[in-house]
Amino acid sequence: MSEKQEKAKELFKQGYNCSQAVLGVFCEELGMDFDTAMKVALSFGGGMGRMREVCGTVSGMFMAAGLAFSDNKGSNKAEQYKIVQELARRFRDMNGSIICRELLEGVETSTSPIPSERTEAYYKKRPCIELVGDSVGILEEYIKEQRELSKQTI
Repeated sequence: MSEKQEKAKELFKQGYNCSQAVLGVFCEELGMDFDTAMKVALSFGGGMGRMREVCGTVSGMFMAAGLAFSDNKGSNKAEQYKIVQELARRFRDMNGSIICRELLEGVETSTSPIPSERTEAYYKKRPCIELVGDSVGILEEYIKEQRELSKQTI
């Protein structure tokens, strides 16, 4: 397990949501301060506001990918969308879905806006902390691959 994966899991254990934990380990090296990143990612936890839609770890991964690969003008939308689709494919291949409620199948969940209490039982029955690590690992690998490709084209 990488240092970033460990740090992301620790952020999650500290009470940050899944999306915040993923974006939080990439934000500063990609030009966003930690506090701003935590504000941006806050709404995406629990599958977007606990609606159990796209997994918050995946949303955090996409936000970090935007920081890493966007040209700031939106002129590379097609390339960015291609990156997002590739990252989603990798996550789906690893976990079977990118949808929170599907990833939590068999776990009693609620879409109440009130977050679940983080207890030992919470961590034992939910895969969220592992999904945090998966998303971080996928993006780390993708960034590494892109760096290698850019070295080859120079």
